[in-house]
Amino acid sequence: MLIKFSWLSVAAAVFFRNPKKPSRLLLPSLLSLPCLEILAKMVLQNDIDLLNPPAELEKRKHKLKRLVQSPNSFFMDVKCQGCFNITTVFSHSQTVVVCGNCQTVLCQPTGGKARLTEGCSFRKK
Repeated sequence: MLIKFSWLSVAAAVFFRNPKKPSRLLLPSLLSLPCLEILAKMVLQNDIDLLNPPAELEKRKHKLKRLVQSPNSFFMDVKCQGCFNITTVFSHSQTVVVCGNCQTVLCQPTGGKARLTEGCSFRKK
């Protein structure tokens, strides 16, 4: 005799708890051992490898809650658009940074990272 049932009924049967004994699960007699093994091998889409998390997930976390702590700030070389002079600027600068030669504004502070002026190119150090 072959009995067919859906995955939803299997999942509902596995996760339905006995209200009198909350530590024990109610398993129907139709549920066989191979079905439990298949259910145990199912991977949810929100499961991630905790030892090797994706870089984009780590970047979104707080700087102290990452697997390896790392700052969000950095130093960068900014090239002036007028005289092509290179100036070292902190990414979260809280003051206006101007070029040493032509006095052109290179970046302006915001609440977080400094905003570069249009036309200025930069590279991380």
